Amino acid sequence: MSETDVSAARRRPARERLLEAAARRFYADGVAATGIDTITAEAGVAKMSLYNNFSSKADLVRAYLDARHEEWLGLYRARLEHADGPREGVLAVFDAYADHAAFAYEHGFRGCGLLNAAAELPVGDEGRAVVRAHKEQVEQLIAGHLQQMLPGRPDKARATAEHLSFLLEGAMARAGLEGDGERVQHARSMAAAVLDRL
Repeated sequence: MSETDVSAARRRPARERLLEAAARRFYADGVAATGIDTITAEAGVAKMSLYNNFSSKADLVRAYLDARHEEWLGLYRARLEHADGPREGVLAVFDAYADHAAFAYEHGFRGCGLLNAAAELPVGDEGRAVVRAHKEQVEQLIAGHLQQMLPGRPDKARATAEHLSFLLEGAMARAGLEGDGERVQHARSMAAAVLDRL
């Protein structure tokens, strides 16, 4: 990074730099393995800056999870803009996950960052509720498109949405283990076949 780049980076708000550093470290190394000192050093801020912006590490983790959710929603909305009808709307969900898998991660793709974080958090932790809400919203988005495809058949729309969300989650788990998004592309093809049979 050039001196100009470093100077520009330091002019960005500390909260933004902390969230970006946390996102990189939490995804690459895990939530539990990443300490506050690592995050503040990577963000180039004093430890006090972290506590001026976040009440605790748990608060920073929740902010990271919220930001990751919003990032995915942005990818989905971008895909949805080019979707032609509800069938393509369902596939836009799969495409948004594939887009996430295609990011240049420091240590390669490790699967869904939200689920990875949730796996480290204790039962009852607020962060797990954030992840659950994300996954429920994804299923609801799929269900909304399916309800348009299947007017008057709400039970079939709900059951198919659950089926496709399980397909997507399984694909993300396998993609994370294999280190690339190919499984997500396979799941998209399977989803398209399911939609074509409705």
